[in-house]
Amino acid sequence: MNQSTKKVQRAWAMYDWANSAYNLVITSTIFPAYYVAVTSVKQDGIVVNDKVNFFGATFSNTALFDYALAAAYLVIAIISPILSSIADYRGNKKRFMQLFCYLGSAACCGLYFFKGSTVELGIILFAIAALGYCGSIVFYNAFLPEIAVEKERDRVSAMGFAYGYIGSVLLQLVCFVFVLSPETFGIQDDTFAPRLSFLLVGIWWLVFGILSMRKLPDGTPMEEHSEVSVLTNGFHELQKVWQQVKKLPVLKTYLGAFFMYSMGVQTVMLAATIFGSKELKLETGQLIGTILIIQLVAIAGAFLMSKLSEKIGNLKVLLIVVLIWIGVCIAAYYTTTATQFYIIATVVGLVMGGIQSLSRSTYSKLMPETKDTTSFFSFFDVTEKLAIVAGMFSFGFIEEATGSMRNSILALITFFTLGAIILFIAIRTAKKQHLQSTVI
Repeated sequence: MNQSTKKVQRAWAMYDWANSAYNLVITSTIFPAYYVAVTSVKQDGIVVNDKVNFFGATFSNTALFDYALAAAYLVIAIISPILSSIADYRGNKKRFMQLFCYLGSAACCGLYFFKGSTVELGIILFAIAALGYCGSIVFYNAFLPEIAVEKERDRVSAMGFAYGYIGSVLLQLVCFVFVLSPETFGIQDDTFAPRLSFLLVGIWWLVFGILSMRKLPDGTPMEEHSEVSVLTNGFHELQKVWQQVKKLPVLKTYLGAFFMYSMGVQTVMLAATIFGSKELKLETGQLIGTILIIQLVAIAGAFLMSKLSEKIGNLKVLLIVVLIWIGVCIAAYYTTTATQFYIIATVVGLVMGGIQSLSRSTYSKLMPETKDTTSFFSFFDVTEKLAIVAGMFSFGFIEEATGSMRNSILALITFFTLGAIILFIAIRTAKKQHLQSTVI
């Protein structure tokens, strides 16, 4: 491998460094804890009202959080196939990646103005930030087959997640200092430190995102079909991809499994903090510490699963990891103490990095060789986004219907179980087709 290729791969991984701060601070730690705090009414330290008004409608605060994320992911699931196919034809996936990067980072900066009296503003900006993050990831993932040959993809994919975990933890520690020790800096307003954290995330994402994308290739335009417009070119390309996927039974089955277990994985990641805050009454410091544990362990998990996949194959490792996730959800249902929550968080960290990294690289191995990488990866991303929509909506809906997030965990167990069954079918299908050992 020449030095220029290594530089491009490191630049690609650096975007994970840039945007993972959003994922950690905004969706996983400080924002959820801050949101629950400013939208709850307490008496003697006990929450007596968790209802919020959103443009005239009343919701449980945490259910509204879930619905906002589900709405953002639904929007990106609808528009990303069109945009990614256009990007393939025009050879400008980097420009779309830049657009969503700027959108997401600006929304994070805007959250600096979110207080308890401006719930609508906070939720809208929160959803826009999610839209920016998800949109940029579509095009980010599509670069993987272009910058790494097949045998390198597990390693490069893991490197991206590792960069993300390290970068996000570094910024999280800075924010952690402001949030837990505001008096050290003469901060009197209780809301200022969290809001400053949101501003720092936006700046971090923007600066490192720009540095990363400067090194990424611009792409080569593909031939357009003169009989259709630019927009219908996108649908034309997606139709071609779907026709190919239908002829690839292992890939088709794998996508089914990925959809099912992603409903569980992504919901756990996005709802863990509000679960700890609301159900276990954990303080912000405890929640941030828990998520830091997850992030640090996830670095080791990503590389461990990458190495293990070389020994026994991607699909088998994924099956093992999904079975562990089932155990995690069962344990979470019965969790009542901070110590138990920390133990579960450690296990989640180990399997979280591994399942994300390996899912992406497994898909890149199963997809056929093609120049339409963005369109193929849009299938992967749309599958994940629709899984998040279903997972987050069901999590919020079950909580509102039953009054407890613990009951929502039962749905996650079902999702993971179905994912494990379909993965087992994919393994058997792969063996019958004699796919290479690194996949099976």
